[in-house]
Amino acid sequence: MKAIFFEQHGEIDVLKYADLPQPQPKPGEALVRVRAVALNHLDVWVRRGWPGLRLELPHIGGSDIAGEIVSVNAPGSSWAPGARVIVNPGVVTADDEWTRRGEDSLSPGYKIIGEQLCGGLAEFVCVPTANLFRLPDSVSFEDGAAPLLVGLTCWRMLFKRAALRPGESVLVVGAGGGVNSLSILLAKAAGANVLALSSGKEKCEKARALGASTVIDYAAAPDWHTEVLKATKGRGVDLVVDNVGSRTMLKSLRATARGGRIVTVGNTKGYELSFDNRLFFTKQVSLIGSTMGSRQDFVEAMEFIFQNGIKIPIDTVAPLADGIKMIKRMEDGAHFGKLVLRA
Repeated sequence: MKAIFFEQHGEIDVLKYADLPQPQPKPGEALVRVRAVALNHLDVWVRRGWPGLRLELPHIGGSDIAGEIVSVNAPGSSWAPGARVIVNPGVVTADDEWTRRGEDSLSPGYKIIGEQLCGGLAEFVCVPTANLFRLPDSVSFEDGAAPLLVGLTCWRMLFKRAALRPGESVLVVGAGGGVNSLSILLAKAAGANVLALSSGKEKCEKARALGASTVIDYAAAPDWHTEVLKATKGRGVDLVVDNVGSRTMLKSLRATARGGRIVTVGNTKGYELSFDNRLFFTKQVSLIGSTMGSRQDFVEAMEFIFQNGIKIPIDTVAPLADGIKMIKRMEDGAHFGKLVLRA
């Protein structure tokens, strides 16, 4: 089968598009013919590697998978060949105190397809049958793949960890990536007033079209936190979604209302944070970390997205053969919305 993979960690030049053996489903797994797979910054981080990450090489990335079941190695399973499915990227491999209370992503045994496990940047992939979710006939494979990892991540981040409530104000720092664009859509659908940062007229207009009532061009207004305060009459926002990291955290803190929250699931521009601690305790701001989510979070997120007809923006749909070019586009930050590959 054709696949995009790497045999050693490094920059984009270590990626290969070539043939690998087709996987065979182990007990409890299904073989899925990948029809669409969406990209995430996770694919870049895994390829570069980090201390403690041990992968079986060659490694295939790709966490957002939509396709058709080819075969099922699970006697008694209700899944059958030909079913249109999407795949929950979070895999539970252990029964422990965290999984028993429904906090799957806190478990040391929690693994992510495309990270610790081989993913969908290929023509075929094997996944646990417990991670399959039926894709409605009305939803294309591309639209089905686009919100998976980000949908699970956003749902837990906004509603389980940050406890977003209708009527609150939310600032989304950066609107171009998958998590942030879906954060705007979900927060708006949940009844929040959404402010967003973006850069350039075109991206700002797209952020506004997603539902942001106020969009600030951070390139034109480097001190964008003061613009947030102006837009909120000096109060600040109840919740800041900041997945940028070191470049933005201090300004996010200044833009947060007294008693407000900052939630983060990533760090696209640096993980070493520096801020004035006095602002945290005098304003009584909560800094909240979140990552992925539980099996129930995935079900709730997908049902909400599909039932409400929420479509995450797709920047480009390209063939798998052009996947390395699309990964480069994502690394360069040239996209708005998701990059999806047809396998």
